[in-house]
Amino acid sequence: MSLFSWLRPAGPLLSQALQQRLQRLSAPAALSECSLREQRWVVLDLETTGLNLNKDRVLSIGAVVIEDGAIDFSQQFERTLQCAELKLSPSVLIHGLGPSAIAAGSDPAQALIEFMEFVGDSPLLAFHAPFDQHMLGRALKDHLGYKLQHAFLDVADIAPLLCPQANIREAGLDEWIDWFKLEVFERHNASADALATAELALILFSRARQQQVHSPLNLQQRLSQWKRRQQTPSF
Repeated sequence: MSLFSWLRPAGPLLSQALQQRLQRLSAPAALSECSLREQRWVVLDLETTGLNLNKDRVLSIGAVVIEDGAIDFSQQFERTLQCAELKLSPSVLIHGLGPSAIAAGSDPAQALIEFMEFVGDSPLLAFHAPFDQHMLGRALKDHLGYKLQHAFLDVADIAPLLCPQANIREAGLDEWIDWFKLEVFERHNASADALATAELALILFSRARQQQVHSPLNLQQRLSQWKRRQQTPSF
């Protein structure tokens, strides 16, 4: 036993049932050369206590599935997570999750294992994906000791890549919804925002095929090239 092993924070204490479910989780699949239409995508949105990547916590998870080129409404996920000692913040006014809803929510470890079972080996899509990826990854590590390794693609990058004529690269989800004239009747909760992001993603996949981007791997490669160009100073 190392002299300093006692300094390391202990991992979460999980029941045997949860440990077994963790062991049965599918390993994440690498992005492939299958068609965009054939790929199963999980479109994710999180509501959190705030925007601090290191201190704030996940309050709710909403997700829908795109499969066979359409949103599969039989595959939806929604959980509110219990969050002890929640302090009200301005974000509560936006997403509407008050203390009573959070107190009645699911145990975080249970909700998170259910979500990863729902995800399976599929890649994830989100709007401003780095934030969701970081917050979800932290929650999984804190509550399950699980390391998130699934592929994430950012719809906030895919949109300006494929639609440069919009000239709204730094736009939020609402601006892209308006630009494509999507009819979205509800916003600012995890499930509604995941659905709006999925509708936007389907339009973008159609644009991708028109631009000879036919597979998830190809899309990721084009995104990487585009982001490098954006970071290269012009003279």
